[in-house]
Amino acid sequence: MKLRSLLRKNRNDLALLVGNGINRYGTAGTTNSWDDLIRTLARKRLGPSRAQPPGGISLTEFYDLLELAKPGRTPVASLQREFCDLIGHWQPHDQHRHVALWALAAGVPILTTNFESTLAAAVDGSLHRLDGMPFTDFYPWDCFYGLSALADPCAGFGIWHVNGMERYHRSIRLGLTHYMGSVEKARGWIHKGGARRLSAGRDDRAWGGATTWLQILFHKPLLIFGLALEESEVFLRWLLIERARHFRKFPGRSRQAWYVHTPAERGSGKLYFLRAIGIEPVEAADFDEIYGASTWEPPATPTRSR
Repeated sequence: MKLRSLLRKNRNDLALLVGNGINRYGTAGTTNSWDDLIRTLARKRLGPSRAQPPGGISLTEFYDLLELAKPGRTPVASLQREFCDLIGHWQPHDQHRHVALWALAAGVPILTTNFESTLAAAVDGSLHRLDGMPFTDFYPWDCFYGLSALADPCAGFGIWHVNGMERYHRSIRLGLTHYMGSVEKARGWIHKGGARRLSAGRDDRAWGGATTWLQILFHKPLLIFGLALEESEVFLRWLLIERARHFRKFPGRSRQAWYVHTPAERGSGKLYFLRAIGIEPVEAADFDEIYGASTWEPPATPTRSR
């Protein structure tokens, strides 16, 4: 199924899960550069000769090493704050506007693993927060960027930051230690709390994570693109496994999911993994098909979905 057709067919009930690929497309790859950011942080912490992660180490582990690397006894800002300072100038490009405006017109939520606010800036979104739990800037999972307030994360357009947002530097999930903290946070709502745990299978709006982006991940069909989903992405891959387990236990709650990839990934072990947890690979001819304007032509009239 072509991506454009999939979007048109499912726009009344869908959520987008967007990764860093949107920042690597076209001219954005030179201005919103993840590689440049890593090299800058590594040069500062480790020195010019070690500005790239060596083979045999994941990016999440590399970030932990950067956080541990203190230059002498001189106090330094946290890696998270340095990271936010570096991405603060990133600006939206055409592909950010295409995707964000499509989602706005269709009334569907966006989940993003990105930290910067380019998607929000593309639609002049402002920060909103759902009621339901005490605020913490470590895990602002009940906060989103949008044009209006929502009573339910699934009820309309909003941009939700899965791994933290630039606005709250302590929320940024960079290292393996950070991701393990996120796993424990989510596990508490999924498997603990008696009748209020997701795995209890009761009211899907009354569990502990119902006012966070987790509500979208477990209760909406997902279109995943721009996201490598490699082995090191332990938090999100674990969540997708938990999603599949939840649907197996409660088949009536099952929702579809698609992973958009290019021909270069055809036959990869990653696609085998995704099929095994109920996520259908969708091949795009090239990156132009994934991010181009013709794919993201907004719906004729706004729609609203649960």
